Amino acid sequence: MIESSGRSSNRQQLIEEKIEGRHKDNESRMIKKGQPEGNAKKVTFQDREIYMENLDQPAVQENEETAASIELELRKLKALNKFRSMVEGEIIDNCLLEKPKKSFLRRESEREKQQHREISLWGVPLLPSKGHASTDVVLLKFLTAKDFKVNEAFKMLRNTLKWRKECRIDTIPEENLHLGLEKFVYINGVGKQGQPVYYILYGAFKDRELYRKVLGTEESREKFLRLRIQFMEKSIKQLSFKAGGADSILLITDLKHSPGPEREEFRSVHKNASTLIQANYPELIQKHILINVPFWYYTSRFLKSRLKHQRGNKKVVLARPSEVTKTLLKYISPENLPVKYGGLKRENDIEFFPEDKASELIVRPNSASRIQIPVIEVLISYI
Repeated sequence: MIESSGRSSNRQQLIEEKIEGRHKDNESRMIKKGQPEGNAKKVTFQDREIYMENLDQPAVQENEETAASIELELRKLKALNKFRSMVEGEIIDNCLLEKPKKSFLRRESEREKQQHREISLWGVPLLPSKGHASTDVVLLKFLTAKDFKVNEAFKMLRNTLKWRKECRIDTIPEENLHLGLEKFVYINGVGKQGQPVYYILYGAFKDRELYRKVLGTEESREKFLRLRIQFMEKSIKQLSFKAGGADSILLITDLKHSPGPEREEFRSVHKNASTLIQANYPELIQKHILINVPFWYYTSRFLKSRLKHQRGNKKVVLARPSEVTKTLLKYISPENLPVKYGGLKRENDIEFFPEDKASELIVRPNSASRIQIPVIEVLISYI
């Protein structure tokens, strides 16, 4: 690789900085020419050659890491291009969902093909040749979920589309699924990167009557699963899938007063919901933050984490009751975090709005700081 003069100059400056830093931070390693022990002189131009061999070693390592990173990006790009080509071909041949039946008349088959070319997912066209800016963003989510293994990503995409068609997922946002859980399953505010925040409060099920109503029968459990998916779909409608926009969700699960592992119905429906979301919404949950986590959940999570994919584990954040506010404020700004979780957002607040950014000030121990609070000046007229 040919190095430009600008990059060469930057590298020389970097070497100078490293030499200077080594001199200041660790005098014992410097070569002392005519100076007493512990009184090393300043590095001069002639001294550079002495350190060049050692200083080049990190540079070589950095170059190797850069080369590996470039190779990885090229592999991902190659996989994306192959995936795009595969999806394009299957859509044009009307085979993305299933092979067309031979009994179709030619006129009907052409009409089906034309409809099939309009196929979309989460409001984004899937046919790459349409040139939609968000198509690659959606395809990359399936590739990333399958470590850029194209065939596995395509199988996942096909299964997702079949599942959505069979379960009528596109119409689920308009369904009336009243289960008495309006205060326990909802979307509230956005994260620091503009992601919608989807809350699930399992403490609702401490009410035995509500537990039996929602989880007591197979039919009611299926309805609860559809409610979970409904709010996933409502959250997705707030995503942009564009460069610089939000393309993932923050999922907050509050386990305070939640049923324990001995409640089979609860354990089953929670597992089924997690499986459905993982299989059909790849990379759409940026972080799954579980708060007010009881000790028994930590134990079961530790045992299961050994069997799960490392990437999935990185997306999950656990917070004990004492760490709830601190944890949530890492991902949600104070003005968007509800008061019940230590934030400033109140329901039906007529004084402050999420658009009013909260100011943060860190006051160190044994120190004093001055806090300025802006107020609206009130004019009082005397008659």
